[in-house]
Order: sequence, then C-alpha cells, then structure tokens
Amino acid sequence: MPSYAEVRFYVSGIWLLIKGDEQGFKQLDLTDRGLLRSFWAFVWCLPAMFVTWAWWRMMFLQAMPPGTKTGGLFFFRLGMLEAIDWILPLILVGIVCALFGLGQKFPTMVIVVNWLSVPFAYAYAVLAAAFILPVGMTGFLALLHLSLLVAVVVALTRVMRMLCGPQPLLVTALVMVLIVPDMLLSEMLQRFLGVYPS
Repeated sequence: MPSYAEVRFYVSGIWLLIKGDEQGFKQLDLTDRGLLRSFWAFVWCLPAMFVTWAWWRMMFLQAMPPGTKTGGLFFFRLGMLEAIDWILPLILVGIVCALFGLGQKFPTMVIVVNWLSVPFAYAYAVLAAAFILPVGMTGFLALLHLSLLVAVVVALTRVMRMLCGPQPLLVTALVMVLIVPDMLLSEMLQRFLGVYPS
C-alpha cells in the first residue's frame, strides 16, 4: 500500500497536470505496477467515505419511519455502490479509448483518475461533516457542493487535455463518461440496494 508521502507526491503531480505542467507526469508511477497500486486510492478514500456514509445514513433515517434501524448491511451496500461508481466509469473510459485508438493512454488515465479521487473524496467528506453538524447553512453548503462538482469537471478536463492534446470532442467524451453515468445510475442503484432516503 502506498505511504502517505507517496500519495501526497502523486497528488501534487496531478495538481501540476491540472495547472498544465507536464512535469506532473514525472511524479506519477506510470508503470504496470503503478497502475495496480493506483487502486489503493480506494483504500485511502475509505476514511472520507465513512464520513460521507454517516451523512447519508442520517438522511436515510430522517426519511424513514421512526424506529428504523441500519446496521452493517447498510454500509456494506454503500460500499458496493462506491465500488461500482469507481469501476464503471473506468470501464467506459477504456471503451472510449478503444474506439479512438488511445489504448496506450488508458493506463495513464486510470492512474490519474484514481489518485485524483483522493483529494476530492476528502473535500466531499468535509462537506458531508458540515451537513451533519447543525451549522444552519444548508443553502451555502449546497452551493459548495455544486462548486465541488464544477471543480471535478474542470480538473478532469484539464488533465484529459494534458493526456490527449487539444481535442475538445475527445476530452469532452472522456469527462462525460467519467461523470454522467455515475450521476444517472447512482439513484437507481441506491433504490435497488435499499439505501435511498425515499
């Protein structure tokens, strides 16, 4: 499992890519081993996910009849949902890469997307914690949530542009398959798994 220092080094490399600096590639392990190790990002995101799940559980219970309880199965299902949301976009990116003859760039895309997930997972966790606490700024927090989504789109767009060059249609397609399916399928999967606050 990559150490904190390694993860910080990788994330700082991605930050350079977002700023348009190709030196960021030198701070990423782009080998086959680096590709496999990048999936440790999911484990690094788990503490942040637990905070987000606690917020989701709170919303779920508020929408349910009094006395409703949730146990380990509830969090197991949330974990399944997170895993699907993590893997499915990468599969779709692989399909886009195959269609456009970019198979050689797919491993790098996976590495970048995996490590990019870490800082955003913790940003969302901070926001979720703010929703849990009785701070009374729901409207402002909702605006921050929207701002985070915009930041994700901007970060992915800039990184994909660094990988693919000035190809707006291709970059747009890659960003869309990383974000839109997750947004469309999340509610359906939440309802199917019984963790949606109806």
